[in-house]
Amino acid sequence: MRHDLLSDVLSAIKNGDNSGKRETITPFSKLVKEVLLILQKHNYIGDFEYIDDKRGGKIRIQLLGKINDCNSIRPRFYVKKDEYEKWEKRFLPAIGLGFLIVSTPQGILTHDVAKQKGAGGTLLAYVY
Repeated sequence: MRHDLLSDVLSAIKNGDNSGKRETITPFSKLVKEVLLILQKHNYIGDFEYIDDKRGGKIRIQLLGKINDCNSIRPRFYVKKDEYEKWEKRFLPAIGLGFLIVSTPQGILTHDVAKQKGAGGTLLAYVY
Protein backbone atom coordinates (compact mmCIF):
# COMPACT_ATOMS: atom_id res chain seq x y z
CA MET A 1 0.00 0.00 0.00
CA ARG A 2 1.43 3.33 -1.05
CA HIS A 3 1.13 6.39 1.15
CA ASP A 4 3.27 8.97 -0.62
CA LEU A 5 3.41 8.41 -4.37
CA LEU A 6 5.81 11.32 -5.01
CA SER A 7 8.35 9.85 -2.56
CA ASP A 8 8.11 6.46 -4.28
CA VAL A 9 8.67 7.96 -7.74
CA LEU A 10 11.63 10.10 -6.67
CA SER A 11 13.18 7.13 -4.86
CA ALA A 12 12.80 4.99 -7.98
CA ILE A 13 14.45 7.69 -10.11
CA LYS A 14 17.34 8.15 -7.66
CA ASN A 15 17.91 4.41 -7.23
CA GLY A 16 17.73 3.80 -10.99
CA ASP A 17 20.24 6.59 -11.65
CA ASN A 18 22.62 5.29 -8.99
CA SER A 19 22.49 1.73 -10.32
CA GLY A 20 23.02 2.81 -13.94
CA LYS A 21 19.58 1.84 -15.32
CA ARG A 22 18.33 3.46 -18.51
CA GLU A 23 14.64 3.59 -17.51
CA THR A 24 12.25 2.98 -14.64
CA ILE A 25 8.51 2.33 -14.42
CA THR A 26 6.53 3.91 -11.59
CA PRO A 27 2.87 4.61 -10.69
CA PHE A 28 1.19 7.68 -12.21
CA SER A 29 -0.65 10.70 -10.80
CA LYS A 30 -1.20 14.29 -11.91
CA LEU A 31 1.25 15.57 -9.28
CA VAL A 32 3.91 13.11 -10.45
CA LYS A 33 3.38 14.27 -14.05
CA GLU A 34 3.87 17.94 -13.10
CA VAL A 35 7.04 17.18 -11.13
CA LEU A 36 8.41 15.07 -14.01
CA LEU A 37 7.75 17.94 -16.44
CA ILE A 38 9.90 20.20 -14.24
CA LEU A 39 12.68 17.57 -14.06
CA GLN A 40 12.54 17.13 -17.84
CA LYS A 41 12.67 20.89 -18.44
CA HIS A 42 15.89 21.10 -16.37
CA ASN A 43 17.41 18.04 -18.17
CA TYR A 44 17.49 15.72 -15.14
CA ILE A 45 15.42 13.04 -16.92
CA GLY A 46 14.64 12.20 -20.55
CA ASP A 47 11.23 11.55 -22.05
CA PHE A 48 8.45 9.79 -20.20
CA GLU A 49 5.32 8.06 -21.42
CA TYR A 50 2.04 7.01 -19.84
CA ILE A 51 1.19 3.28 -19.79
CA ASP A 52 -2.50 2.41 -19.28
CA ASP A 53 -2.78 -0.75 -17.16
CA LYS A 54 -6.56 -0.43 -16.57
CA ARG A 55 -5.93 0.60 -12.96
CA GLY A 56 -4.24 3.83 -11.89
CA GLY A 57 -1.75 3.80 -14.75
CA LYS A 58 2.02 3.75 -14.83
CA ILE A 59 4.68 5.94 -16.34
CA ARG A 60 7.94 4.89 -18.02
CA ILE A 61 10.77 7.37 -17.38
CA GLN A 62 14.07 7.50 -19.31
CA LEU A 63 16.97 8.17 -16.96
CA LEU A 64 19.97 10.27 -17.98
CA GLY A 65 22.17 9.68 -14.92
CA LYS A 66 22.35 13.37 -13.98
CA ILE A 67 20.68 13.29 -10.56
CA ASN A 68 22.94 13.38 -7.51
CA ASP A 69 20.08 13.39 -5.02
CA CYS A 70 16.33 13.92 -5.07
CA ASN A 71 13.76 13.35 -2.38
CA SER A 72 10.35 14.51 -1.28
CA ILE A 73 10.10 16.83 1.70
CA ARG A 74 8.07 15.40 4.56
CA PRO A 75 6.32 16.95 6.42
CA ARG A 76 5.20 19.38 3.75
CA PHE A 77 6.41 22.72 5.08
CA TYR A 78 4.62 25.92 4.12
CA VAL A 79 6.98 28.62 2.87
CA LYS A 80 6.30 32.35 2.54
CA LYS A 81 7.43 34.29 -0.51
CA ASP A 82 10.44 35.78 1.30
CA GLU A 83 11.62 32.62 3.13
CA TYR A 84 13.04 30.57 0.24
CA GLU A 85 16.68 31.22 1.18
CA LYS A 86 16.20 29.55 4.58
CA TRP A 87 14.89 26.36 2.92
CA GLU A 88 17.60 26.44 0.23
CA LYS A 89 20.23 26.37 2.98
CA ARG A 90 18.47 23.47 4.66
CA PHE A 91 17.85 21.15 1.69
CA LEU A 92 20.34 22.11 -1.06
CA PRO A 93 24.13 21.64 -0.84
CA ALA A 94 24.84 25.17 -2.12
CA ILE A 95 22.79 28.16 -3.20
CA GLY A 96 22.38 28.00 -6.96
CA LEU A 97 22.90 24.23 -7.13
CA GLY A 98 19.66 22.34 -7.71
CA PHE A 99 16.19 23.55 -6.85
CA LEU A 100 13.19 23.09 -4.58
CA ILE A 101 9.83 22.10 -6.07
CA VAL A 102 6.95 24.11 -4.63
CA SER A 103 3.17 23.80 -4.95
CA THR A 104 1.81 27.36 -5.30
CA PRO A 105 -1.55 28.84 -6.27
CA GLN A 106 -0.04 29.34 -9.76
CA GLY A 107 0.79 25.61 -10.03
CA ILE A 108 3.82 23.41 -9.39
CA LEU A 109 6.96 25.58 -9.76
CA THR A 110 10.63 25.64 -8.89
CA HIS A 111 11.58 27.94 -6.02
CA ASP A 112 13.34 30.36 -8.40
CA VAL A 113 10.20 30.90 -10.49
CA ALA A 114 8.05 31.15 -7.36
CA LYS A 115 10.43 33.84 -6.01
CA GLN A 116 10.12 35.82 -9.25
CA LYS A 117 6.32 35.58 -9.17
CA GLY A 118 6.23 36.48 -5.49
CA ALA A 119 4.32 33.36 -4.51
CA GLY A 120 4.52 31.27 -1.38
CA GLY A 121 3.43 27.68 -1.21
CA THR A 122 4.10 24.19 0.08
CA LEU A 123 7.47 22.50 -0.33
CA LEU A 124 7.17 19.18 -2.18
CA ALA A 125 10.69 18.03 -3.11
CA TYR A 126 14.29 18.96 -3.79
CA VAL A 127 16.58 17.94 -6.65
CA TYR A 128 20.29 18.49 -7.34
